Amino acid sequence: MTPIGRGRRVGEMGTHFLHGAPDVPVILRHSARARRISLRISQLDGRVTLTVPKGVSEAEALGFAHQKEGWIRDHLSKRGADAIVALGSEIPLGGQMFQVVAGQGRRVQISDGQIAVPGAAERVGARLVGHLKQIARARLAEACDDYATRLGKPYNKISIRDTRSRWGSCTSAGTLMFSWRLIMAPPDVLDYVAAHEVAHLAEMNHSAAFWAQVERIYGDHKGPRRWLRTTGNDLHRYRFTD
Repeated sequence: MTPIGRGRRVGEMGTHFLHGAPDVPVILRHSARARRISLRISQLDGRVTLTVPKGVSEAEALGFAHQKEGWIRDHLSKRGADAIVALGSEIPLGGQMFQVVAGQGRRVQISDGQIAVPGAAERVGARLVGHLKQIARARLAEACDDYATRLGKPYNKISIRDTRSRWGSCTSAGTLMFSWRLIMAPPDVLDYVAAHEVAHLAEMNHSAAFWAQVERIYGDHKGPRRWLRTTGNDLHRYRFTD
């Protein structure tokens, strides 16, 4: 069993480490609502969080983490490491893999399995993510225009973000929000998420009536939903900036 070392505290959260190869940071979070010790590993960034109820000592909580160390390391190994995007990297775009190479001129060029990014090598990730966001906005706007027309209800505006808890959302004011990382997914997945959020313009819930609207404007959505559940989190492994 490897020891746990203590890291610095931030507010009520203490960061500790399972020392080994590699060290695994464990965030210790105290919660007045928790009824038992619980352990959670984020599929998005691999963050390990240990939630501790009131009255449970730190030593007891860390002992629990020791007992689960094998499970923690196994889970993290299956998730895979983050991929830092730089020259020579491969990233998905529209469900296909493209190699990032040095480009000429002033614009990012995409062709023949390559994404050519001009400028300084240390700025490649930041330059590329800006370009991908532009593509994502245009592609999602096109899809939302189509599905809103089919639904018979207009949306207000589209917002593009790097969300980690959801792929899209719809407000009661008709604002649609999407993760720009959808541009890396297969086209049918992006289209499904667009149709899903547009359908909320008619049904602000996930009732049978809502899914009937999704079916009406998009069609069979089982495949894209399955892809998001099984593969979608992989898109968050790509890091474009430090």
